[in-house]
Formats: sequence, C-alpha cells, structure tokens
Amino acid sequence: MKDEITLKEAQAQVDQWIKTVGVRYFNELTNMTILMEEVGELARIMSRTFGEQSFKESDKGKDLGDEMADVLWVLICLANQTGVDLTEAMKKNFEKKNVRDIDRHKNNEKLK
Repeated sequence: MKDEITLKEAQAQVDQWIKTVGVRYFNELTNMTILMEEVGELARIMSRTFGEQSFKESDKGKDLGDEMADVLWVLICLANQTGVDLTEAMKKNFEKKNVRDIDRHKNNEKLK
C-alpha cells in the first residue's frame, strides 16, 4: 500500500477486503452498532490520554491512531453499504461549512 490513500481508494480497498477476507458486510444496523462500540473505545483512550481518567491495565498499549482507524473503517463500511461516495460527501460538507459557517466561529465570543 502506498503512503497516502484517498477516500475513494479507501472505500475501494475496504470493499475488496470485505468481499475477499471478510466474506460479506454485516448488515447496516450491526455496523452502526459496531461503529458506536469503536467510538466508545476511542473515547476511552482519549479520556485517559487527555482527560482526567487514569489508565487501567486493559487500556495500556492501545494506540490512538489504531482506534481512530477502526472508527474510520466501520464508517467506510457504512458508506459503501449505503452508496455514499465519501469524497463527494466531504466536498459538499466543506462547501456547506464555507457558506453557512464562514463567520460563525469568528463571531463566537466563546472562541476569542
């Protein structure tokens, strides 16, 4: 695998892996639940690394990047299953933010 990967390439590679190694996608509701589990694992590491909670033995050795990649993996699975092109979705999302939120954060007194 090359050093950089686009969203489109990631979607294709996840799809290929699922269809060859993973046998098939879990259904969408199962994957949604798995996504929530993965987000919870990420939150656990974040709260221990950057928050006030201490690490438990079972938390040690967990890699923040790997936990984020797990979240992204399942999100890509859901995108593939539901026909969402994440590249196009991100482009539209940036456009939305650049119009709707162009001054929103600059004018937020809490951020100054």
